Amino acid sequence: MRARDIRAKAGDEPITMLTAYDAPTAQLVDEADIDMVLVGDSVGNVRLGYDSTLPVTNDEMASHTAAVARATDDALVIADMPFLSYGAGDADAIENCGRMLKEADADAVKLESGHHTVDLTRKLTRLGIPVQAHLGLTPQRENETGLYRQGTDEESASEIIDLAREHEAAGAFSLVLEHVPANLAEAVTDAISIPTIGIGAGPNCDGQVLVIDEVIGLSEGTAPFSKQFGDVRSEMRDAIDSYAEAVESGEFPAEEHSHYESDIDDVY
Repeated sequence: MRARDIRAKAGDEPITMLTAYDAPTAQLVDEADIDMVLVGDSVGNVRLGYDSTLPVTNDEMASHTAAVARATDDALVIADMPFLSYGAGDADAIENCGRMLKEADADAVKLESGHHTVDLTRKLTRLGIPVQAHLGLTPQRENETGLYRQGTDEESASEIIDLAREHEAAGAFSLVLEHVPANLAEAVTDAISIPTIGIGAGPNCDGQVLVIDEVIGLSEGTAPFSKQFGDVRSEMRDAIDSYAEAVESGEFPAEEHSHYESDIDDVY
């Protein structure tokens, strides 16, 4: 799967996208024929124990992206660029984004977008770095805007539509819309020709994305716009409890889990 393949899916069949942060998960996602795997900066609060995405470093993103890429054969692998890896200067931003393709084997990068990323998107795509834009809820700006639904009034909704058009013109191959009203997401989808990927943005986007831990039921809870499709957390808890009980009772390891070598009998 390449960025051009995703672009061509706009208005066609629904596009599927999930996050993944490690090789085993990425392999399962890829085997399910998911179109895109996002190595989200959500790894910070989902897997690394941070309170938010803000502490995540470029090195951490590169490491997780490389792990996902090694286990993925067909899906498009997208590296989510972390806070302050872009925005301060184009030279550093281009180097950081390029590193995800050169060193971590990503197929594309995702930028939490705004007016400040239009020109950067244009420069990156001209250099051959596919860009997925991201509008609506932008967690990297939570200290400024808070984690609230975006595009809820006429002015902010119009701004999101304008920014969507600007990023399409700059060369973005797709656009994530997070936690915006469903009717706004539908308007954005109608206004641009590149595919929109919704998360908490209603059913009328070209595709959907969710955090894998919420989908499989590994996280303690889910966002109000998400859905749990499994209960991995309970399965893990039961397995860990069973292991502890088996060790404490002497049931494990049993004979079938042990190996004896007769040639060393004289050692003891």
